[in-house]
Amino acid sequence: MAENGTQTPCMGFWRTWALGVGMMIGSGIFMMPALLAPFGGLGLMSILLTGGGTLLIALMLSRLTKVIPKVGGPYAYAREGLGDFAAFLTMWGYSLSIWTAVAAVAVGFVGYLDVFIPGLAANPIGSLAVSLSLVWAFVALNIKGVQESSSFQLITTILKILPLLLIGVLGFFHQGVDYMPEMNPTGGNPLSALSAAAILTMWAFVGIECATIPAEDVIEPEKTIPRVLFWGTITVTLVYLISTIGVMLVVPPEVLATSTSPFSDAATAVMGPFGAKFVAIGAMISMVGALNAMVLVGAQTPMAAARDKLFPLSFARISKNGTPAFSLIVLGIIASILLLLNYTKGLRGAFEFLLLLSTLSVLIPYAFSAVAELVLLRKVGKAAPLQTTLLSLAAFVYTTWVIIGSGYETVFWGFILLLAGMPVYAWLHVHVTEEAPSKFAE
Repeated sequence: MAENGTQTPCMGFWRTWALGVGMMIGSGIFMMPALLAPFGGLGLMSILLTGGGTLLIALMLSRLTKVIPKVGGPYAYAREGLGDFAAFLTMWGYSLSIWTAVAAVAVGFVGYLDVFIPGLAANPIGSLAVSLSLVWAFVALNIKGVQESSSFQLITTILKILPLLLIGVLGFFHQGVDYMPEMNPTGGNPLSALSAAAILTMWAFVGIECATIPAEDVIEPEKTIPRVLFWGTITVTLVYLISTIGVMLVVPPEVLATSTSPFSDAATAVMGPFGAKFVAIGAMISMVGALNAMVLVGAQTPMAAARDKLFPLSFARISKNGTPAFSLIVLGIIASILLLLNYTKGLRGAFEFLLLLSTLSVLIPYAFSAVAELVLLRKVGKAAPLQTTLLSLAAFVYTTWVIIGSGYETVFWGFILLLAGMPVYAWLHVHVTEEAPSKFAE
């Protein structure tokens, strides 16, 4: 057993890589070709632009990991650099985002399972039962141990990448360049069109930060995590680019622009009737991989905050398997409540809006981390090199641009969401005792 009652680190490069990549490649890629079709070649350029912005964030997180290889990732960086309150807001926003996203992915999984079980999605009780079963299956898997969970993550990440690359490669040999769109079919300002396209693609890149969160379970985190952040971002950018080009080479631009399932259309064109089911299988694998990653990291950040007495101490309890069992169970309960609300007719719209806020909340740790890096360098007695300063500022500016791009209404409610955490922080400040969590073990 390692320090704090956890098991010996078991996640090397590939398991940690699978966590980051598996979190990023979720459901967003499956609509990306249709969303980018109206922008033509600029849509493809937006993938490179967004990948470059994500790489800035990855490099920033890499530098922080080398200085603070602690569990919690962005939460730990914010606490070391900016203090308890900034750390709490980082944990609060990120945890709410993950808890809500777990429910969302479970709902999305049912939608694709409907291809094989017709009528399931239209059956509230049946679809709710499947969603709840899926969430609690992954809660149980993660309670069992990080080694089992990370092994499953590696398998699903490989399985989700292969179908996307296959469709992309088949596209290159199916129609050639006949269907490739022009560079800027919008006819408007290229920079404005590129920015609009990048805002649509940026959500599919969210999630790279999760590779930093379970640092205690990573072998040599100060070396492994930076490599994962860099190569994970490169992997996702290439997968998105190749698969999107492949779809664009198969599906005519006018059809692609109105498609609700672009990968299914492309797979059907090159593989026949089996194509739709092939894509459905790939989407379900993609979603269960993302769901497993969310459950794993969604319990780790509250655990880290509880150790610092910034969250109820129960969240710091470690089971005999070395996992934050209490935090995982609470995650499952909250996700289940959200699923129940989702299947209550009057609250469906509210739930969908929470998903948008969920995505926005993930970006807040990026901004705190970028600012924390500049402060941390001074705290350890180092003057920030000009290159590091510029890279940190660039990561902060990119994150701010992404937040603005989510829309004024979403930013407004995202701010309200953070304000809602302030009374919680005040209550914890008063009621959480000074008693140590007894090695955080049960």
